[in-house]
Amino acid sequence: MSGTKTTGTHAAQTPHPQRWPILGLLGLAQLMLILDITVVAIALPHMGAELDLDRAALTWVVSGYALTFGSLMLLGGRAADLFGAKRIVLAGLVLFTAASLAAGLATGAPLLLTARITQGAGAALLSPAALSVVVRLFDGDERNKALGIWSALGGGGAALGVLLGGLITAGPGWAWVFFVNVPVGLTVLAALTRILPDLPRAASGSLDVPGAALVAAATGALIYALIRAGDHGWLDALTLAFFAAAAAVYAAFAAWQRRAEAPLMNLRLLGRRPVVAGTFVIAVATALMVGVFFLGSFYLQNHQSHGALTTGLLFLPVALVTMAAATASGRVIGRLGARLLAAVALVTAATGFLVPVLWSGTLAMVTGVSIAAAGLGALFVVASATALSSVGPHEAGVTSGIVSTFHEFGASAGAAAVSSAAAASIAAHTGTTAAAGFDDAFLVATGIAATSAVIALWLIPTQRA
Repeated sequence: MSGTKTTGTHAAQTPHPQRWPILGLLGLAQLMLILDITVVAIALPHMGAELDLDRAALTWVVSGYALTFGSLMLLGGRAADLFGAKRIVLAGLVLFTAASLAAGLATGAPLLLTARITQGAGAALLSPAALSVVVRLFDGDERNKALGIWSALGGGGAALGVLLGGLITAGPGWAWVFFVNVPVGLTVLAALTRILPDLPRAASGSLDVPGAALVAAATGALIYALIRAGDHGWLDALTLAFFAAAAAVYAAFAAWQRRAEAPLMNLRLLGRRPVVAGTFVIAVATALMVGVFFLGSFYLQNHQSHGALTTGLLFLPVALVTMAAATASGRVIGRLGARLLAAVALVTAATGFLVPVLWSGTLAMVTGVSIAAAGLGALFVVASATALSSVGPHEAGVTSGIVSTFHEFGASAGAAAVSSAAAASIAAHTGTTAAAGFDDAFLVATGIAATSAVIALWLIPTQRA
């Protein structure tokens, strides 16, 4: 054990001999976390039919995971600094794996939703701690290569998730989208326990548990209000009360962050226009992307009568277009500038979302969403480039954590918003009511993208990325 600690302590001077296998294992664990949104989205209709889940419960299956993941991610990163990255990586992996088993065994909404929230908590511990290990084990050009591999897992996870979701749901059944995490998690856990070094703790102090609780409560109230609006209307008294409560608790969170000894989020960074612009763009992009996966899964399976496997295959081009657009945008953002690229990307997304409103059927939906995906893929590049353009090297990690947090908040809000807009469609499998509800949801996505294009032109600074 002492030899392992010595190796970890001197990782910056003497590269750890097993750093690449460690990256592979941590990357596999991170891939599980990313897959858990898109792979579950394809399984939702089958899950709802077998467990008799209503629309609100199905929405929370997606939103509950993303909400907990996002709310606790900064807390997880702080815990890795305080208690040691290895300890937090292993704790997060154990929690996520155990919760995956519980989700697969669920026979009703209470256990399933509890397990999904617990999965989110495990992911919030694992993801930032794993990235911390990667940054500390690699140096120089190797670090850039390792971080490039890590970043590629995002787009790859989305593409692989839609295909795996269809294969698993059509094969052994929806429960296996969770069960498959168990052998993978246990294998990675056993290997990391043996080869992951005990890196020195990076900080001292305390955890901002009250701050994490406040931001989780505020976002939970917001998501509940969005879901409730689909059944009871946007002007329902209780719906408005939850919107007001969310705003009040967010204000309390901001006040607490100013007086906390070790705040969860550096609010001074959110006072910088590029950081605000970047978090806005990432939240919108993720909300639209996850919302469309959620909506499209029900449209293709319930309204167009496609099986889960066919649905996964139909969504695969969407995920691949997203990855290709992100790669291409990384090459042109320096020439076009983040502001122009964001506006063009959002207009492209809005145009794509209009296609399934104007024409019905599977081809129109897949074509329209693929066009929109080209715009959304570019937005992920714009968000990171914009948010990190005004921060120093010592602030890059914190800013990246903030962007990642808003990424998950966007995912949870996106699923809730389109679920609310398409409430009639999700409840009615066939008929005119179902078609009208999906049209409403795609129109909402169109409006959000178009409005965001105008906001982006005003909000994103003029300097080139």
